[in-house]
Amino acid sequence: MLPRFLPLLALGLMAATGLSAAEPAAATYEAVTIPTVKTSIYIGSVTLSAPAFARTGNVYASTYTAKVFPFFFGSEKGRISITITDDDLAKLAKGEVVEFKGEGWNEDGELRRVEGKATPDDAASGKLKVRILVSHRIELIFNTTYQFGK
Repeated sequence: MLPRFLPLLALGLMAATGLSAAEPAAATYEAVTIPTVKTSIYIGSVTLSAPAFARTGNVYASTYTAKVFPFFFGSEKGRISITITDDDLAKLAKGEVVEFKGEGWNEDGELRRVEGKATPDDAASGKLKVRILVSHRIELIFNTTYQFGK
């Protein structure tokens, strides 16, 4: 008989302590990690790495390092931000594909447009296709994964 009332007891305890069922879900989306990823260029490669992206409002932001091989002089560092709304997060949680846009700026202040598509595997992880438009002639495409959580 007691197991039937455990969900009610849990809800009662949450109400008594001021917690809501939505808070743990919101905490899940505070940060997202993306592994280091590599793409090919004409006669070399670009490796992109970034620490976890932190969410403030509807924006995930981080820094990045792009290493160009063998053209080391083309390597750069900067910051990047991507807009993902609460509605977009709800779609991802339901297994729906979400397209997003953002911007990056290298250390010299040059703009890098960012576009992409997230395809969820489950509510907390999935696949990413990210296009970084370096100039009107140069576009880098990265295929990688993402994982929500701290």
